[in-house]
Amino acid sequence: MKAMILAAGKGERMRPLTDEIPKPLLEVAGKPLIVWHIEKLAKAHFKEVVINHAYLGEMIEAYLGNGSKWGLKIQYSREGSPLETAGGIKKALSFLGDEPFLVVNADIFTDLDYITLKNMNLDNFKGHLVMVKNPPHHMKGDFVLKHNKIELEGSNKLTFSGLAIYRPEIFEEINMESVAKLAPILKKLIDAGCICGEEYHGLWFDIGTPKRLEEINFFLKNNNFTS
Repeated sequence: MKAMILAAGKGERMRPLTDEIPKPLLEVAGKPLIVWHIEKLAKAHFKEVVINHAYLGEMIEAYLGNGSKWGLKIQYSREGSPLETAGGIKKALSFLGDEPFLVVNADIFTDLDYITLKNMNLDNFKGHLVMVKNPPHHMKGDFVLKHNKIELEGSNKLTFSGLAIYRPEIFEEINMESVAKLAPILKKLIDAGCICGEEYHGLWFDIGTPKRLEEINFFLKNNNFTS
C-alpha cells in the first residue's frame, strides 16, 4: 500500500507562523510535523509516499528530499495553487496507482500505529475513515460510526481524524487540475453505504492554530512523549 500526505494548505489560521514556512514544517516536540508522519510510515513498512504541496512547497522538498533517509521513496505532486483535498488527490493518482492507499493530513499529530491501516482490508467498501472523539473546537462532530460503518445522521457524532484509506475510483469523476473538496464526495459515498470506519481512542491532535500548536507541545513535554 502507498501513502499520501496532504501538505498543500496555506496555513492561513497559523499566521504569522506560516508567513515564511509551510505548516507541515512547523515543529512539534522539536521535529517538523510532517517528519513525525514520515517516520511513522517508515516504521509501518510503507515504501512509497506521495506528498502534494503548493505554498512554499520547495521548502518541503528541500527538507525531505527523496525520502532515502527514512528508507522511503518520496514523490511530490506539485500544485500551482491548492486544489483542495479531493482535487489534490486526483492530481496525485498517477503516483498512487490502482490499489487502495492511505491518506494522512499533514497537520495532525497522533500515536496511532499506521501498520494497522496498512493491513486494512476494505472488503466491499470504497473507503475507511478513522474517527476520534470530538475535540473542543469541533464538538458537533462530522459523522456517526455504527457497527463499523459510517453514517451521515444520528446521535453521538465523531470527528473525522484526517486519516483514511481510499480506493482510487472514488476520484474518477473529478477533472484533472480542478479544485474539489472531499466532503461532498464522502457524503455521497456514505449515503450509499460505501464507507466503513473505526474509532481511535489514543492520542490525536488537530494542529490548526498557533494556540493548538502550543497545546500539543505543552502536552508532549509534560507527558514525556517519545517517538
